[in-house]
Amino acid sequence: MRRSPNVYIVLLALMPLLFIGNIAYGAVSIPLPLLWDVIAGNGEAPQAFSVIITGSRIPQALTALLSGAALAVSGLLLQTFFRNPLAGPSILGISDGANLGVAIVMLCGVGAVSSFGGYMAVVFSALAGALTILAVIIYFSKKVRSNVMLLIIGMMTGYMVSSAISVLNYYASADKVRQFVMWGMGDFSSVSLQKLPYFSAFLISGLAGAVMLIKPLNALLLGDANARSLGINVRRTRLAVLLCTGVMTAVVTAFCGPISFIGLAVPHVARLLCGTSDHRRLVPVTILCGACVALLCNMLTVVPGSGAVLPLNAVTPLLGAPVIIYVIVNKRNIQYFD
Repeated sequence: MRRSPNVYIVLLALMPLLFIGNIAYGAVSIPLPLLWDVIAGNGEAPQAFSVIITGSRIPQALTALLSGAALAVSGLLLQTFFRNPLAGPSILGISDGANLGVAIVMLCGVGAVSSFGGYMAVVFSALAGALTILAVIIYFSKKVRSNVMLLIIGMMTGYMVSSAISVLNYYASADKVRQFVMWGMGDFSSVSLQKLPYFSAFLISGLAGAVMLIKPLNALLLGDANARSLGINVRRTRLAVLLCTGVMTAVVTAFCGPISFIGLAVPHVARLLCGTSDHRRLVPVTILCGACVALLCNMLTVVPGSGAVLPLNAVTPLLGAPVIIYVIVNKRNIQYFD
């Protein structure tokens, strides 16, 4: 099936529309003419609109775009790597490691998250927790040759980390538990214009790494033995996949909280759109799909007419869960690892 050119056109047209929708639509509606005045710098729009658009909505839309692309392509890499359609960025316990780092800061009273220092403590502790779990997984990847066994080790590591978080929750005060729960609901608005360059640098590097892995991933579809016969270093590819997905997942979780379903569901949407398991088409389509889905989810968090904003993880399962159910029911009709 040669659907990719049309798919690219549709997604490339849809993404800027959703991006503009994210800037114009929110708790405070901004008319499109005034939106253009702010972007063009005409100076005719009210100052409040200028602050909302440049200081909040543009960084939030860019954060959603990059986070969605990163999580989606991470899910694709892991599903191919483990040859498991239900693998996702959180499957190796990396997101749980970030959760543990944040839990230590929030629940143990290391810092006040409302202050800049407290916020940076949350970010760095999340990164430290995620990268620690990633280091553990990489260590076991050198000891265990079976990808299935490595997947199980990752899941068990995640369970142990979740247990530690439960203990911290049990002993923490009610207000700290509530603060941690709110962080765990996900939010694209936590990356300011000043933090966006650092956030973007990590994710763009990870996305570039995913593109560079296209050839090895296609070879892995043929099995490890055939991949080696084609000159692919399977061990190095394994390490590259873990590093690429681990860093992107860690950065998104550290800045935005754990975002559910995007990394798990979007790669299946990309496969349905492409009708192939060729990563030369799948990787770019997955990146574009992830960006579009995240932008759409960010728009759907705003309740029409009320100005109320829902948590991000209250919206993502509404789009992601039906996709997973469809995949389970129609698995034979979707090309995975052929």
